[in-house]
This record gives sequence, structure tokens and C-alpha cells, in this order.
Amino acid sequence: MTDTEHVGFEQTIAKLLRVGVGTSAAVVICGGLCYVIQSRREATAYHTFHRASAVYSNVFCMFAAASGGDCRAIIQLGLLLLIATPVARVAFSAVAFARERDYTYVTATLIVLAILLVSLLR
Repeated sequence: MTDTEHVGFEQTIAKLLRVGVGTSAAVVICGGLCYVIQSRREATAYHTFHRASAVYSNVFCMFAAASGGDCRAIIQLGLLLLIATPVARVAFSAVAFARERDYTYVTATLIVLAILLVSLLR
């Protein structure tokens, strides 16, 4: 791989991170505004803790709730995007190292990716 291609991969990874974080922030802000508008008439007691619904811990339920206009689910999806951004970066790095035929780094990157995925799915 040439130096030009290497710089191209670095720029692509940087763009991936910027787009991921920006998209995540936009989704969280939209969900937050939706939540503030939707719940402005509700009395909220912040001095007691109430466990979140299971809807917000299951990805498929979260997508269904967000598509139905659930503002909290939209916020959760934004946070999920934020978590997915570095995972996507690691996956992209594995592909870049494979294209360079640098199998030591491919192996190390795939191990890191496996650890990330296992920790997220537990």
C-alpha cells in the first residue's frame, strides 16, 4: 500500500468518527427536544430514581419505540450511535490492515473488535 492510500485510510477513519459523533449528537438533541416538549406538563420527581423500562435496553424494542415517536427511545438510539462509532472505527481498521496485508495488526484489531462486541452484547 502506498503512502497516499495510507493517508486516505486515515482521513476516512477521521471522517467516520466525525460523522458518527455528529450524527449521534444530532439524534440525542432531537430526542431531547422532543422529550422536553412532550413532557413539559408532566410532574417529574428528580429526587427518586425510577428504573428505565426494558424497552430502552433492547435494541429491537428501542427501534420500534423510536419509530413510534418515543422521545426517550430516540435519545437512547443517539447514545447507541455514539457507542457504535468507535466499534465501526475498529472494524474499518481491520479492513485497512487486511488491505495492507499486515496480518499482525489484523489479528490484534480483530481481537479488540471481538472484545468490544462481546462486552456490548452481554
